[in-house]
Amino acid sequence: MRRALDAAAEAASAGEVPVGAALVWQGEVIAVAANAPRALCDPTAHAEIRVIRAAAALLGRERLETADLWVTLEPCAMCAGAIAHARIARLYYAAGDPKGGAVEHGPCLYAQATMHHRPEVYAGIGEAEAADLLRDFFRARRG
Repeated sequence: MRRALDAAAEAASAGEVPVGAALVWQGEVIAVAANAPRALCDPTAHAEIRVIRAAAALLGRERLETADLWVTLEPCAMCAGAIAHARIARLYYAAGDPKGGAVEHGPCLYAQATMHHRPEVYAGIGEAEAADLLRDFFRARRG
């Protein structure tokens, strides 16, 4: 989670919503990414999507069945869907997202009978630091 939190802090410094992700394959961090929709002019450039793309390209495969994904914020519906399509084994996330999350909030995608893959989900790891990054970022934007 440390690597994901550091990526989130870098995103905040770049004016992006502070979300970071790290993908672990066979015990090694092989990809780290931060949110970059503004910088890349790409609404799909969420940290989770970017890290999955980087890991899949590095490994030369579209399925990451044994991977662990660490992310600083509960994934949205788009990212939760990508996690399922990539067949990520385990999802660890820091802060819950009552407004935009889709794992344990909102549509709770992995609880749907039609979901073809459900990763193991572990929430709350690094939650305080991730929540502080987000609160500080949005407070600065509003104030």
